[in-house]
Amino acid sequence: MVTRGVTRATAGLLAGIIAAALAAPTPAQAANGTIGQRETVCADDLFVRTEPVGAWMGTLYRGQTFLVEAPRSGGYVYGFAYGYINRRGWVQDGWFC
Repeated sequence: MVTRGVTRATAGLLAGIIAAALAAPTPAQAANGTIGQRETVCADDLFVRTEPVGAWMGTLYRGQTFLVEAPRSGGYVYGFAYGYINRRGWVQDGWFC
């Protein structure tokens, strides 16, 4: 009987762990920018640069938008940064909702 009780307790614990893992929210997966699309920023902040890995010229924040105007270059996309910046520049791709 002790063995059966331990087995039931172990099974109950395992079931609880599995249920908790399935109920946990999965992290949001950011998307790559699509040319011609006005994308929403999912990152807390996203630097707008003068060129890929170039000088910083402003920051887009979560919820602000960026119109992708050119294909990816070295992990960055070119386009128009709305929000506080309102200028064209480069942002690191992969941080859009």
